[in-house]
Amino acid sequence: FALAAVVPGVSQVDNNSDFLGKKPHRQHPGILRLPCVEVPQALAAAAQFLLLEYSMPNVEKKVQALTNYLWSRRLPVEPEELRRRAVHLEEKFLENPDLLQVEEKLREAVLRALRKTTYHWQELSYNESLSLVYMAARLDGGFAAVSRAFHEIRARVPEFQPQTLMDFGSGTGSVTWAAHSAWGQSLREYMCVDSSAAMLVLAEKLLKGGSESGEPYVPGVFFRQFLPVSPKVQFDVVVSAFSLSELPSKADRTELVQTLWRKTSHFLILVENGTKAGHCLLMDARDLVLKGKEKSPLDPRPGFVFAPCPHELPCPQLTASKPLACSFSQAYHCIPFSWNKKKQKEEKFSMVILARGSPEEANRWPRITQPILKRPRHVHCHLCCPDGHIQHAVITARQHGRDLYRCARVSSWGDLLPVITPSESELPPSLPEDPPGN
Repeated sequence: FALAAVVPGVSQVDNNSDFLGKKPHRQHPGILRLPCVEVPQALAAAAQFLLLEYSMPNVEKKVQALTNYLWSRRLPVEPEELRRRAVHLEEKFLENPDLLQVEEKLREAVLRALRKTTYHWQELSYNESLSLVYMAARLDGGFAAVSRAFHEIRARVPEFQPQTLMDFGSGTGSVTWAAHSAWGQSLREYMCVDSSAAMLVLAEKLLKGGSESGEPYVPGVFFRQFLPVSPKVQFDVVVSAFSLSELPSKADRTELVQTLWRKTSHFLILVENGTKAGHCLLMDARDLVLKGKEKSPLDPRPGFVFAPCPHELPCPQLTASKPLACSFSQAYHCIPFSWNKKKQKEEKFSMVILARGSPEEANRWPRITQPILKRPRHVHCHLCCPDGHIQHAVITARQHGRDLYRCARVSSWGDLLPVITPSESELPPSLPEDPPGN
């Protein structure tokens, strides 16, 4: 392989280890796309059976309403932020001499203005009925997002064979099913934790084919309403999918992330909606693990970002002049409920996978953060690079070499591009100099 020319911007093909070997470019090692995901037949059948058995009126409308609500959900406003807004409004009212009022009236005016401008976050209480609606709305999409996160680990660390898994905010149990599909040969214990007793009952029924007495499809699954107390108990994989957004305050989220990290022996996987709110939650959690000092450091190994970021620096998507959510998309086959007219859908989600240990340099390849644009003889790639910057790279065979160009052309959103960014000392000088000896 001839290395692509080193140019400022995009670097050179990383073929330290003859990275393609005998494989074609379309199978380069940065390709992480997962074909269209399908929930196991047993899970789809159990979900359909339970929904029919409950015979809920207007289920389609309820599913659509919950889907829209969950997607448009924002973070609850913190008390300090509310106080700051109230003070600001009070100052504005007092600036206007016509509105100089008695204290009671001023307070009423401030509260009225706050109500109009503040997002009213509400905790969702999952009873039997709402749990079924959630199952119908989110079971297949949640399964797809988590499957993609597990696939990232399996593709890059094929030798990893976890034995224990904990799922916080387990809901309908889609994480357990996805984990069983990924590592069913090695996993022997699945700990599902959810504060809703109705959700836990539903998840157990789904495992037993829709009944309360059947044999569970996945062996070794345990259900709890609270996190295991002992700080010494760790799990190979800890997952929290679409659960951080269910907590009422930053303090609650901080405490939870610290607890989950203490219980992680290898990988902590956090997944949220592919919105700015979801992405911000994950970046806060990421910073907490990377910078935080554990309360009881029973496991002194540090943490690093395994995916999607190729660095531990501040997220360039959030520090940009127009902040964007760092999100990914996974295709999945819909469970054939009567209202599902489409056979396939896309789940848009954000994720962060944190790992114990120190980052392997070989994996620090740029991540493709948007769909690739293929044009005649050139490819547009948006890359999150190991130096902590977003780069819009236009890759051509002439400028970057045939290997890098062909790798870029067959890559897609969410893949890694197998290039190494040169350090500043390796970059060519901006002005051509006379070669030595002339």
